[in-house]
Amino acid sequence: MFSSTIPPYWETPLQFPFLDLRAQYQQIKPEVEAAVARVFESQYFILSPDVQAFEQQIAQYVGVKHAIGGASGTDAILLALMALGVEPGDEIITVPFTFVASAGPITLLRAKPVFVDIDPVTFNIDPSLIEKAITPRTKAIIPVDLFGLLAPLEEVEAAAARHGLAVIEDAAQAIGAQRNGKMAGSFGTMGCFSFFPTKNLGGAGDGGMITTDNDALAQKLRKIRVHGSPRRYEYEVQGVNSRLDSLQAAVLSVKLKYLDSWAEGRRNNASRYDKLFREFNLLDRVCLPKEPAGFHHVFNQYTVRVQDRDRLRAFLNEKGLPTEIYYPYPLHLQKAFADLGHREGEFPQSERAAREVLALPIYPELKEENQRLLVEGIAAFYR
Repeated sequence: MFSSTIPPYWETPLQFPFLDLRAQYQQIKPEVEAAVARVFESQYFILSPDVQAFEQQIAQYVGVKHAIGGASGTDAILLALMALGVEPGDEIITVPFTFVASAGPITLLRAKPVFVDIDPVTFNIDPSLIEKAITPRTKAIIPVDLFGLLAPLEEVEAAAARHGLAVIEDAAQAIGAQRNGKMAGSFGTMGCFSFFPTKNLGGAGDGGMITTDNDALAQKLRKIRVHGSPRRYEYEVQGVNSRLDSLQAAVLSVKLKYLDSWAEGRRNNASRYDKLFREFNLLDRVCLPKEPAGFHHVFNQYTVRVQDRDRLRAFLNEKGLPTEIYYPYPLHLQKAFADLGHREGEFPQSERAAREVLALPIYPELKEENQRLLVEGIAAFYR
């Protein structure tokens, strides 16, 4: 079983933060405060014009007909599965190397996650393994756009089309990412976004969004998110209470204007890391993230593979240099999924990634001197 005994980075005083949301806020504080004040003045907090306007903005940004707000990225996946009519015993293909929200909603509906291993270069689903995972009970595929890089969605769509399956794109970490000019959230049957504060487009709390070109699914999603109700006190389907609130929509609408420039800042920082690792001759110790041809990475995380990861992280922690691990335990070995009966060794690439990955600070306000400090620390460890 995997283990990590490294203390959280915040137990040691840091030279600089892993993520500095305050620096971002200071740039847009007057606009955010005005937007929040406007909502309070209206006293219209649920499914207000602010929510409707933000949904339209996201639909236009992604390039789809519909965007339906929800209470979180996790709920976005849950609502998408419910809209597809997923039932107990149905099978949904996804990956074990991801955040739990990619698979948790499947089990909440008493369906079965069927895991497929990842590509070791991109950390995303290996499309060559999908066909053998499909059975007569398969209902959908949930590819994950991990760390801000799109999954091989065109290949996933092709496999799904051959078997009549739906595709739910888990784009929680990838808003603004592209492949061949096509935006995250516009692939497959539906796309799901998270607006958790640490995301590239993060709110002042939880929030999520489902995007689709399917009119019928959009109509159903709008019912499901409000107790299955098309009109007050009328209930046509079983639903839940999962709505993006007006305050989050107002804040996110302000931030959306800056999303692409912030993503470019992350890309610039990623390029600088690449140069620093070359400058310090670390490419035999550190495997850098890749951006395949035709892809546009937005670096929600800058994740490297390193040798002797846990000792390296402890060394950096002692120097007050922040890092994180996304993710130290693959889902198939988690207690919550023990009933699936998986054992260590079944998904070797996911297990290897969990042992080797290390995320470095990448937020757009990150200073060049702090990036250099961190890479110098990594070089010192390997010396």
